[in-house]
Amino acid sequence: MTMNPIGSGPAVSSSASAPAPGRRALLRGSLAVSAGLALGGAGFAAPAFALSGRPEARWGVQAGDVTARSGLVWVRSDRPARMIVETSATESFRRARRHAGPLLGPGTDFTGTTALHGLPAGEQIHYRVILADPHDPRRTSEAVTGTFRTAPERRRDGVRFLWSGDIAGQGWGINPDIGGFRAFEAMRRLDPDFFLCSGDAVYADGPLQPSVTLPDGRVWRNMVTPEKAKVAETLDEYRGTFRYNLLDGNVRAFNAQVPTVAQWDDHEVRNNWYPGQILDDPRYTEKDVDVLAARASRAFSEYYPVSTLRPGTGVGSGGRMHRVVRYGPLLDVFVLDMRSYRNANSPGRQADDTTGILGAEQLAWLKRELAASRAVWKVLAADLPIGLVVPDGAAAFEAIAQGDPGAPLGRELQIAELLRFVKHRRITGTVWLTADVHHTSAQHYAPERAAFQDFAPFWEFVSGPLAAGGFPANKLDGTFGPERVFVRAPERANVSPMESPQYFGEVDIDGGSGELTVRLRADDDAVLFTKVLWPGLVGQ
Repeated sequence: MTMNPIGSGPAVSSSASAPAPGRRALLRGSLAVSAGLALGGAGFAAPAFALSGRPEARWGVQAGDVTARSGLVWVRSDRPARMIVETSATESFRRARRHAGPLLGPGTDFTGTTALHGLPAGEQIHYRVILADPHDPRRTSEAVTGTFRTAPERRRDGVRFLWSGDIAGQGWGINPDIGGFRAFEAMRRLDPDFFLCSGDAVYADGPLQPSVTLPDGRVWRNMVTPEKAKVAETLDEYRGTFRYNLLDGNVRAFNAQVPTVAQWDDHEVRNNWYPGQILDDPRYTEKDVDVLAARASRAFSEYYPVSTLRPGTGVGSGGRMHRVVRYGPLLDVFVLDMRSYRNANSPGRQADDTTGILGAEQLAWLKRELAASRAVWKVLAADLPIGLVVPDGAAAFEAIAQGDPGAPLGRELQIAELLRFVKHRRITGTVWLTADVHHTSAQHYAPERAAFQDFAPFWEFVSGPLAAGGFPANKLDGTFGPERVFVRAPERANVSPMESPQYFGEVDIDGGSGELTVRLRADDDAVLFTKVLWPGLVGQ
């Protein structure tokens, strides 16, 4: 059965020889907020920048999908420019190695990634990005620097990473009054090997108001850009939602220090979307979700360095989101796409469902990759939880569970097939990580508590939001026997980041023992819950 990826959407022309804008022209895009933008005296406008005589990279740099010997480096220019990356073992950039990058132009919103190969394993890599005027290579930008660690090749070298999701959602954007997206600074101080962004990296369907009055009378103030003042529909509006997060200094500092493994969920496009959906939402003039999703995934490919997405393409148009990021002998990260190939949201009671949440081909791919993995730990990076009930309206369900604790039905059938495969192939070390539900929790799944029992016990850990509204804990579905061992969640819906902590998780794999320690953390540096798992064991 073939996959049913989202449509490719309308083409946007690209010209490598497009002339540079006039030196005195204003920078176009979300950073150029018009003087007529109504802020009501209570919000913040993003700064408008004038073009200087040389290219500039005001949105910082970031690295992605780093392995033992390779990685991707990303940048955005304020005009057409040639991207050049230099790497070195030292901050002084002695004996720097130069990597030729692409010509950045309007076809990718002046963004680009450069692939780095032949890097030393298990080492700190310093890099700097230089932008060169395509008409005068002597006219270059100031270098923008970053760093990352390559994956180790020896088992005795441990691995430590963070995960979370849900950024700038539910009306809570960048608030300079509280220091912006503070959780990114808390994560940066931990200096992990990488960050797994578990989806909802932007809220393209979540317009921001200049100010929001909280229940206690305090006022939340948002930085607002034109693209964040309405739901995103055009390609440029989707691009603007990704640029918005880069206005935050905490995000830029984090990106320069910590590489990201990025995946998407629904809010990169629109809440609870699925392929083939036709919207009944007056906010949208474009009702075809496949068209919107094509534009959104193209913008995603331009603003995140992802090894299986070439900038300017997107999911189903020359690229895909699901992939394996191999981080040395201790860890393989299986990045899943529970959005692009799913069936329609429904009551989920069908007794036969080959499409499910992953699509038949992605499920087959996942089985092959899990069976072939020799890593001690196999993290399944899911953009939705397994046993938590996530409704979509009164009669349909958004995730996998549908509230019926009996035998698997609907999308549960595909997960049951996967769990059975893992057990019968004796694949050990699987751990599920996710975000999406805007609280943090730990669930243990065991067959003796379950209606479906042909699987080995496993853990699922939830974290988030990172910079969005908090929500009460979802109900559990008993089909796979989940037991909620820990939960921290607000009692009411859409609690602002001024009223409740933001959450992220930490995974620390010891190089000597191979033990994997999960810590659920808050942005105030508190460790809320800790669980230690041992390699090669089941039933823990």
